Amino acid sequence: MILACIRNAGSKKDGRITKTKLAKLIYLADFAWFYNHLESMSGMQYRKIQYGPVPDSYFRAIDELFEDGQIEIIPTEDGAMLISQTRNGAKIALSEINKDEEKLIKNISDKWKDKNTKEIVTFTHNQLPYAVCLDNEIIPYELITQENPGDVY
Repeated sequence: MILACIRNAGSKKDGRITKTKLAKLIYLADFAWFYNHLESMSGMQYRKIQYGPVPDSYFRAIDELFEDGQIEIIPTEDGAMLISQTRNGAKIALSEINKDEEKLIKNISDKWKDKNTKEIVTFTHNQLPYAVCLDNEIIPYELITQENPGDVY
């Protein structure tokens, strides 16, 4: 899911995406998939933290992709982390996700591609699942089914 989001949502000029925006795209894909299929795409648990819903395993997965040479991480002057796929990462087939999952990720990425990180963070903070949970609480997927269809992603 991470590589699919990077491939579809990275900047047109350099293929980079902020680590925070990437986390939000993964959340939106997973919860939108649940909205339509009543099952998670990833099986990951998401927690309500200050910067929005994030899967518990996200930071470890990013570290592993970096250590494996599949992604590059570049810190910016303002403290953000820009992530891009490396040539090694580009060679890896997206075999872990099916065509329907990849299509949903592409649709979500297309919608948010030209938006900045703050906009997607605000959007996810205003969604019902994030809004009704307590800080550091696991966000139940089922809450997304109560969201308005136009606000799922």
